[in-house]
Amino acid sequence: MMDPTAPNHLDITLLGKEYRVACPPEEREALLTAVSYVDEKMHEISDRTKSNVAERIAVMAALNIAHEFLSAKAKGGEPVGGLDFGAVRRRIADMEAQLDVVLAPQDKLF
Repeated sequence: MMDPTAPNHLDITLLGKEYRVACPPEEREALLTAVSYVDEKMHEISDRTKSNVAERIAVMAALNIAHEFLSAKAKGGEPVGGLDFGAVRRRIADMEAQLDVVLAPQDKLF
C-alpha cells in the first residue's frame, strides 16, 4: 500500500478504486483509520441504494459523515456555529433528493 519512493504520499483504496494522497509519515495511521471508515460508509451506501455511481456514493458518504460529526459535537455540548440541526437534516434530505433526480439517468447507464 505504501510506496517507499513517495514518503509523503499514501496509496489508498475507496470503493475498489485506488487513489494517491499526500500524507506526512506521522499522520499515516490516522489517515488509514479514516480511509477504513469512509470506505465502510461508501460500501454501506452502495449496498443500501444499489447504486454503482462512485460520485453519488462519495457525496452521500460525505453528507452522512458530516451529519454524524455535527450531531456528535452537538450532543457533546460543544457549540457548532449556532446550527439548527433540524434545518441541517432537512437540507441533507433535500440534497439527497436532488442527487437522486440528477443522477438517476446515470444509474441506468450501468
